Amino acid sequence: MARPWSRLGLVAGGGDLPVHVAEAARADGRLGAVVALKGFADPARFDSASERRLGEIGAILKDFEAAGCDAICLVGQVARPDFSQLRPDLKTISILPRIMAAATRGDDALLRAVIAVFEEEGLIVAGADEIAGELTAKPGYLGAVRPDEAARADALRALHVAGVIGSEDIGQGAVACAGLVLAVEAQEGTDAMLARVAALPETLRGTPQARRGVLAKRPKPVQERRIDLPVIGVSTVEGAARAGLAGLVVPAGGALILGADAVARAAGAHGLFVWITDGDDGPA
Repeated sequence: MARPWSRLGLVAGGGDLPVHVAEAARADGRLGAVVALKGFADPARFDSASERRLGEIGAILKDFEAAGCDAICLVGQVARPDFSQLRPDLKTISILPRIMAAATRGDDALLRAVIAVFEEEGLIVAGADEIAGELTAKPGYLGAVRPDEAARADALRALHVAGVIGSEDIGQGAVACAGLVLAVEAQEGTDAMLARVAALPETLRGTPQARRGVLAKRPKPVQERRIDLPVIGVSTVEGAARAGLAGLVVPAGGALILGADAVARAAGAHGLFVWITDGDDGPA
């Protein structure tokens, strides 16, 4: 059973998700402090935020201690650092060898090592879905469009492949069309993967006039879920639309939806479906 906490320190990376989480924690009366990571998050997007580099873990801990925080949430897009350019403070220097060692074993190992650092300081690590539960994907569809039989088969194929690469700590997404795997996600991220699909010959993928293929995102089976749950938003729908895809699929409880109403409207405008499957992870 998770320990209770009362005041949150938010470490914000890029994207819209940190803003949603900060707003949810503030509405709940539990937001203590926000640290915007330099080069990834804009501190101006938050009501009040300090700005710290990735290598300033000691300073981040002091910010949260001063704000009376007993919990931390690490959320948003952060690229793997170039450790030679990190400019670490003394706290970061002390834990850097094990962080670097973990980084060689994959993203999930790296995230677990980072979590351990904050837990050793007595902070409870909370997931974005715990704080902003309204963002968690619920079973069903967003919008009126539904997948046909071929699209459902592609959706299940893409979910399966995303699970396979996730078990090797590679990525969270895959695209399948007519049973053929068109792309899998690694370090480039979903937007870049969809751009690669859009550049493929139209004989392999759909078009805006004849949509085919499905993007699936799901957590890695090995994943530490308190950090880095898959996220879809309007930009994901737009990228899938440009790639000629018929729709998107994510597992219920295994993804965060940024603005469900806006996602539904965007999907409807392009004629895409957004399917949220039953179960924690979808088909394995």
